[in-house]
Amino acid sequence: MPRVTTADELLAEYASGERNFQESNLVGVDLVRATLQGANLRGANLSFGKLSGVNLQEADLRGADLSSANLMGANLRGANLWEANLIGADLSFADLREANLHGAYLWEAKLTRAQLQGSDLSGAKLGGAVLTGADLSGAILPDGTVQARTSSSASKAE
Repeated sequence: MPRVTTADELLAEYASGERNFQESNLVGVDLVRATLQGANLRGANLSFGKLSGVNLQEADLRGADLSSANLMGANLRGANLWEANLIGADLSFADLREANLHGAYLWEAKLTRAQLQGSDLSGAKLGGAVLTGADLSGAILPDGTVQARTSSSASKAE
């Protein structure tokens, strides 16, 4: 399992077929519009990362640190973000459909117009998160209830 520290290392290893990047230290990494579909980044530190438009579909990001990361427009469909640190992250316009966000830390995160249909937010910490225009249809909410409406009318989580 290679532990990488730069975007170039990560992308080269990924291109060669490697998918396991657990606990890699990638603070502030620039992966704008990169494809890392199915990558294992469990416990990796991607805080302050430039990750807008990145494809992390079906990626394993359990316990990863994505605090203050720019994930605008990222594809996180079906990603496992169980107990991930997304404090202050910008997930505006991100595709989080069917994502596992169970127990994720989303304090002060921006989820403006994010697609959260069918995602699992049970036990997630959403204090101060901005959910303006987010689609939570069929999502499991932090209290365990299932969202039936087509979009969130809340602008900021309590």
